[in-house]
This record gives sequence, structure tokens and C-alpha cells, in this order.
Amino acid sequence: MKKLINDVSAVVPDMLDGLAALNPNLSLLQGGTIVVRADAEAVAARGEVALISGGGSGHEPAHGGYVGHGMLSAAVAGEVFTSPSTDAVLDAIRAVAGPAGALLIVKNYTGDRFNFGLAAEIARAEGIPTDMVIVADDVALTASGDHAGRRGLAGTVLVHKIAGAAAATGRPLTEVARIAREVAASLGTMGVALTPCTVPAAGKPGFELADDEIEWGLGIHGEPGVERGALEPADAIVERLLAKIAGDLGLRRGERVALLVNNLGGTPSSELNVVAGSALRNLAERGIKVERAWAGTFLSALEMAGVSLTLLRVDDERLGWLDAVAHTSAWPALSGRVAQVSVRAAPVMPERASGATLAHDATLRRVIEAVCACLLKAEPTLTDMDQRVGDGDLGISLSRGARAVLHEIDGYPSEATPGAVLRSVSATLRRVVGGTSGPLYAVMLLRAAAALEEQSGEATAQQWAAAFSAGVDGLMELGGAKPGDRTMVDALKPATDALQLALAGSPQIDAALQAAVDAATEGTAKTASMHPRRGRSSYVGDRALGHADPGAHAVALWLAAIRDALAE
Repeated sequence: MKKLINDVSAVVPDMLDGLAALNPNLSLLQGGTIVVRADAEAVAARGEVALISGGGSGHEPAHGGYVGHGMLSAAVAGEVFTSPSTDAVLDAIRAVAGPAGALLIVKNYTGDRFNFGLAAEIARAEGIPTDMVIVADDVALTASGDHAGRRGLAGTVLVHKIAGAAAATGRPLTEVARIAREVAASLGTMGVALTPCTVPAAGKPGFELADDEIEWGLGIHGEPGVERGALEPADAIVERLLAKIAGDLGLRRGERVALLVNNLGGTPSSELNVVAGSALRNLAERGIKVERAWAGTFLSALEMAGVSLTLLRVDDERLGWLDAVAHTSAWPALSGRVAQVSVRAAPVMPERASGATLAHDATLRRVIEAVCACLLKAEPTLTDMDQRVGDGDLGISLSRGARAVLHEIDGYPSEATPGAVLRSVSATLRRVVGGTSGPLYAVMLLRAAAALEEQSGEATAQQWAAAFSAGVDGLMELGGAKPGDRTMVDALKPATDALQLALAGSPQIDAALQAAVDAATEGTAKTASMHPRRGRSSYVGDRALGHADPGAHAVALWLAAIRDALAE
């Protein structure tokens, strides 16, 4: 287990100590597991209902992240995935409830219901007006069945928001509780996990998933879901989640909803945005109008990778509550309004001169297609090599470039103007291949194209070799690498030197190409013992030793593809 913690027994107080230290509007009650508004006494004195939530920790930013004006008055944190004690909840009620009383917002888990419920009973006996709302928004479980009831999931945060906004206007306890119950009844949530999570005290994951498996309909305590299945594309996952939620809520075309795309803890923002975009498209196709939408980490399960989707029926009043100002650590600053996205057209490139294009039986086309096929086939190998010594994107980048070239090759100029062909390939690569590979290959092709265009008549083998050399020089100039720096130059420079030397001694093109391939292969092998001074491996230092440079390896591969294509 690898976690940034001190002692396992101190995870919760350490976490809350940091949360409170970063927000001057928060305070911790003695004992360090109850977060309260710093102005709680003043809020109670002016007659606002206090909102209290909480439960086991491990769901951050819930619930301490939602303490503040417009949301919660206090959050009670238990140990990780363990309900807080009755006395802790009671302490929170006593600390923040005034004459207007307190509303407890509780996720539907047995321990939470018992402890919050008993605390409410005692508080009422002490003369503190107290009510409790249960949130059970998990549509993966049937409303009736052999279980403890539907679980409370990320939709709980929307109950916090709307009930908190209502309380901030001075509504009485009975009305705030009614609003919260109606919101809870209008919610549906379902999640899917890509990985399990590890409770610090347990030290190991709660379940295991193969690389190609996902867990459907799970809760937020690291437990398995209702079904295990194969990994699917994001659109298919979103479709299943929304179909279940919309079906459970009985949503019809024309209805209005708020959407919450919730990170279960370990999902990158890029994937959340993919899911959010997919969900918005899916709901539009269903004729359901998304009035507000947010994507982020709202209620997590430690470091679990995965998402949950929540839909809430809304009307103008609920939208007003959702739009009301909230000053908390975690509620998003964005309004949640959904943009009408318009895609601006890219700048129009100058049209190519009309005329012949690269014919299907042209030699140059055959060579380009052979190089592309080679790079597509080598994608897994290059990716694996780059993961060992770099950032792992080389195979993906080169295969992306290869696909783009094959897609656009029919529009390239005629083989009679090889320089123009190389310029076209360069333009394709610089547009679709990012990182360092795109501009390096693009400049190499541009320099080679310029060298060929200086010649008249059909290009000879010697002129192609000179163009290759000019391209490599341009690449070295832009990238700053030289032989011995452990980069693709360690394959390119020996190859171009060997090619020119072989052609100077003999007109045999096959032999000259073989010499170039051999030189590139030998140069690639030598990179395994070079200390990296430039390129992808310079960031890992001597840890790259023993592994050949993947960029140099790619050069040797496509040179061999050129040799084989011309041999045909």
C-alpha cells in the first residue's frame, strides 16, 4: 500500500486539520473529527436552520468540503468507511443548532442511520428541534429486495446544495426538511468502477479487477458492485448508466434535469470530460433538457478509478437553489450552465495547384505506404520501449501520423514533383503529431523537399541521398541533438552517411539502402549503452541504460521498410 499518510490511525484528524487550515471559514471541534462553520453561532442566532451531514471518511471532498455559507453548517467524519459515533453527531448538533433547529442529511447506510437517528432523538429530548432526511439515490439496487435498502451516493451533494440554499433564506425546519426530501426523491445515481480502492487500515484492495473488467453499480465503500463485465467504450458505459437512471426516475422527453458527473477518486479530468460530453449528447438524444451540469470530484471512494452519474429533476425553484451562492471548499465556482458549443472552422489552407496526384502505382506512393504500414505494426513495440525510457507516447504518435498520411495520400501531388509530395507529408505530420516527433519529422521532410526542389529533372539516387542528409541536418539543427546524445540522430546520422558513401562507390541502390539500414540498426543498438543527454530519456538519466532508444529504433524500422518497398 502506497499512501501519503502518517499513522493509519491519524488519517482522519490529519486530513481535516489540513482542510480547516486552508479555509479560514472553517473550524474544528475539539477532537478533530467535526468540521463546523466558523460563524456557526452567528448563523444560528439569526434564525437559520443548521444543516449537518457526514458519515465515514474516504469520500472527500464530502462532507467537510461542503461546510460553509449556502450548504452545510457541520460535517461529522467517522473513520474511513465507518459511521461516526452517536456522540460525535450529537456534539455537532449542539455546536451549530440554534432556536431554528437542525436538519441531518444522511446517506442510507445502516450505521449512519442508527447513529444520526439516535443523535436526533437525544437532541430532541434536549429541546433542540431536529429532523433527519435519508438519501437513497442508488438506482443499481431495486427499491425492494434482499438488501439494506438503496444506498446514498453522490446525489447527496445536490441535497446539501438545495437544502442549504433554502436554509440560508431563513426557511423553517419543516420546510427545509420537506424541500430536502423532495429533492432526495427526485434523484437517481449509478456508478461504474475501473479499479478497486484500498482502505488504509486494511492495506489491500477490497476486490480485484482484471485489466479488461469493470464493476457496475457499486457503492462508495470499496465493495463490489451488482455486476462485473467487460470494459466498454465510454459512450456505451454512459448509455447504460443513463438508461438505468432515466428508467428508474421515469424521465420523459422534454423533462428538465441537472447532471452530476462524479469522479470516484482516481479518474483523470480528461476522462471525466469525455464522460460528461457523452452524457450531454446522450441526454439530448433522449429529448431531456440538461439545465445544469457539473463534472468533478464530489463524493469519492478513496482512489477508486471510475465515475458515477446523477440526474436530478429540476424546476425553476430548484434551479434557483442550485444557482444560489455557496462559499465552501469544494462546491464548484462554475454556475453549471451548459454551453451551446460551437466549433470554429480551422483556417483554410491554400489550395494545392490542380493537376496530377500521387498515382496508385507510383513508386513514391508505395514507399510512403510501406513506411506507414511499418509504423502502424510497430506501435505496441515502440510504446513498450518508450514506457521504459520516456513518456510512452512514441508508438501512439507515429501511428497517428501514419494513419493521417494514409488518409490524405490521395490528395498529395504527383510523383513527378517529389519535393511537393514531401512537403505535403510534412504538413500532415506537423498538424496531427504533437510532442517532439511531429516537428522533428516535419522539418526533416521540409529540408529534404527543399533539397530536391533545387534539382532539375528526375531525382537520382544520389540526389535523394543528399536530400536525406539535408533533412537530417535540419532535424539536428532544430532539435539540438548530435550523435552520442542517445536520440533518433544516433540512427539517422550513421544511416545518411552510409547511404552517401555506398552510392559514391557503387550505383547499386539495393546495397546502398542495406548499408543505411545496417548503420541505423547498429547506431540504435549503441544507444543502449549511452548516457542520455537529449530527448525523451534525458529525464530518466542512467535508468535508461540497457534499453535502446525507441526513436532510433523507429528510424531503423522505417528505413528497412523503404528498402523492402524499393526491392519490390
